[in-house]
Amino acid sequence: MKVIVDPDRCVGNGICEALAPELFEVAVSGQARLLVDEISSDQQQLAQQAVDSCPALALTIVP
Repeated sequence: MKVIVDPDRCVGNGICEALAPELFEVAVSGQARLLVDEISSDQQQLAQQAVDSCPALALTIVP
């Protein structure tokens, strides 16, 4: 499982980072970025919660 951040939609509000700091960070540029290449099975629920909570709909889960 992977998460893709759409830089055109991301507004850098930091909800993903607040929910899953081991998976996401908001860079100085104001864009969220994923800190891991693959989401482990024990982190999938956390990643899903971050995706569902993104108000800009900038995060997408791909298999």
